[in-house]
Amino acid sequence: MELAGYIAQIQTMTALAVALMIGLGALGTGIGFGLLGGKFLEGAARQPEMVAILTPRMFLIAGLLDAVPMIGVGFALYFALGSNPFVVGLLQQLPAA
Repeated sequence: MELAGYIAQIQTMTALAVALMIGLGALGTGIGFGLLGGKFLEGAARQPEMVAILTPRMFLIAGLLDAVPMIGVGFALYFALGSNPFVVGLLQQLPAA
């Protein structure tokens, strides 16, 4: 396979990896927010006097939960739009002409 074929294959696999990083990050965050909100409402219904204590803690955990997919989006954008380290590694292995 020639160099253009290898680069095209790397870019294809990178696009699939980017889609998986963003998609699975969004799926995991959606499930996490659903569980977090459900447990918060369950706790608030069982002990209404604890709502003032539980609310800031819920928002803290929600912020931490939302940070994980944002890191994934950052890596995905780096691989998709920046200099792809896999292509750079392939080009470095070529013999000097």
